[in-house]
Amino acid sequence: MNLAFSVTQSELSDVLLNIVPVRPVFIWGAPGIGKSALVEKFAEDVGLPCVSLLGSQLAPEDIIGIPQIKGDTSEFLPPKMIARKEPYVLFLDELNGCSQEVQKAFYSLIHERRVGEYHLPEGSVVIGAGNRAQDGAIVKTMSSALVNRMFHVQLKADPSQWLMWAYENGIHPWITDYISQRPDHLFSEPPKTEEPYSTPRSWHMLSDTLKEYGAGEKEVSEDMLKILAYGCISASHAGMFLAYTKQLGNKNLLNDIIKGEARFPSKPEERDVLYFVAQSFRAKLLHELPKNKQKMNKEAQYLAHRAKALMKDLSLINYEIAQMVVSSDGGEILPDWFMVEIVRDLPRLVQNGDRKTS
Repeated sequence: MNLAFSVTQSELSDVLLNIVPVRPVFIWGAPGIGKSALVEKFAEDVGLPCVSLLGSQLAPEDIIGIPQIKGDTSEFLPPKMIARKEPYVLFLDELNGCSQEVQKAFYSLIHERRVGEYHLPEGSVVIGAGNRAQDGAIVKTMSSALVNRMFHVQLKADPSQWLMWAYENGIHPWITDYISQRPDHLFSEPPKTEEPYSTPRSWHMLSDTLKEYGAGEKEVSEDMLKILAYGCISASHAGMFLAYTKQLGNKNLLNDIIKGEARFPSKPEERDVLYFVAQSFRAKLLHELPKNKQKMNKEAQYLAHRAKALMKDLSLINYEIAQMVVSSDGGEILPDWFMVEIVRDLPRLVQNGDRKTS
């Protein structure tokens, strides 16, 4: 399922707070985007225990229980972890990863909050979650009857909100600093092939591995850093992250370049660092230059003035990387007024870049 709108972490928390007391909510999202963690955080915030069931590993009897003869009749006894006396959050993770038989077992639990003769305690809520079909995860078609019994919401990764969480939860400072410079690298769509890719969860995993090796506190070899980065996140992001670690001795290199206190790296062995700094330069222009030139503040005016001179310097060092900075390839486009000024000062750079990306 692909919904027309997606929500951030804080918006999802608001949805859960207001909707789950009256209707079950199903959260759609890519693997590793933070669905489970947000449900657990919601349960903690409202002061309820969270009971998680993994749909892909359940059989029908894990939901409805087993029959027991009582006199002349029998009744199903639900599992102990479901049959609780106090209210709780019932989290049905990977709900769309379970078989049709298990989905049927969930009908009354989701619709009526009961299993056989057992009813969930007053104040309990039901939340489901699952991956999308395009994610290449364990996904089965959810019956229309089950779909129609829940409110649906799709979660997206929001770098600024993730960074707030990361600072509070002690994520490795290399990770938080890198994502603050390259927020577009927090998440990448799952690849068609079996390989690591970037998600909030995989960056968290990289943070854990860096901490285990003491990165930042003691020397870690370049080869080991490669193993750690390429084992957790997308290959393209891993390469940029490694370039970032190489210039940690001057964490303010880009700012120093903009202020005229440093120059773009120009040695052949510094090409990966140059590429990282140029990518960060492009990201800064996209983030800080307004679409309307009339809305520029003094900081943006200074950045635009320096950027035009720096583009000339960069084109002399590496023409292809300079083209990458102003290219429209990849979706985001620099402001039209800025591109007009670049065309005026460096017409061949932009013309060649347009031909290359068309």
